[in-house]
Amino acid sequence: MSEPRDSDSEFGVPFPGRPVPKEQWTRTGLRDTGKPFDWVEVFGRDGARVVDLGCGNGRFLIGSALARPDRLHLGIDLVQVSIDYAAQRANRRALTNVRFVVADAATWLYERFAPDSLDEIHIYHPQPYYEEETSAQRLLTPEFLERAWTVVRRGGLLVVQTDNKAYWRYLRDSIKKHFEPAIQKGPWPDAPQGRTRREIQAHRQGLVVWRMQARRRDVPLEMEITPPVFDANRPRFRKGG
Repeated sequence: MSEPRDSDSEFGVPFPGRPVPKEQWTRTGLRDTGKPFDWVEVFGRDGARVVDLGCGNGRFLIGSALARPDRLHLGIDLVQVSIDYAAQRANRRALTNVRFVVADAATWLYERFAPDSLDEIHIYHPQPYYEEETSAQRLLTPEFLERAWTVVRRGGLLVVQTDNKAYWRYLRDSIKKHFEPAIQKGPWPDAPQGRTRREIQAHRQGLVVWRMQARRRDVPLEMEITPPVFDANRPRFRKGG
């Protein structure tokens, strides 16, 4: 059977990988059982573990799974349709080292992942929550960063990206307590047009994107970090949705 044609792209940027014949498709969707996540049971093997919190339609995670077949990848997002698209694309690419689940990222960080169990946490464009009454819903709090430090193994990575300047300033100052930040100047080399749909969209809107990968500290710094209270409202940003 000939290989299916792939016209899958976003804003003119092709989605990573290509579909294979249907008989080779896999199943990458998961259900949230409410229990601690067992990597070996789910994947049938162990390996370095990569988690994308708020993975959207899976663009980054699928690209990473294709490029790094030795690593195990897990994508979490609350939006069912996004996870459906992600799993469908991963299935059609016959991936066996990636899974997607509809779930709350904070719940999984606190309740599903054991301490010292992850090698990479990726968070791309966390929701800034523009209105004052919803700002308490921001994901990246001091408690969240403390828990991220707890579940990431020694030498592991926290990767963060945003196009909201106020959120970036907060993260730049707060993440350094638990992780050693390294600012990524310019696009990621593996995806110069964008690792995520949101990043591609931000480029089209002329927005600046800030990127960081931060290595876990063996011991957190003696410093206080505040809750993420800042004015994230940018009319130009809002216009793009």
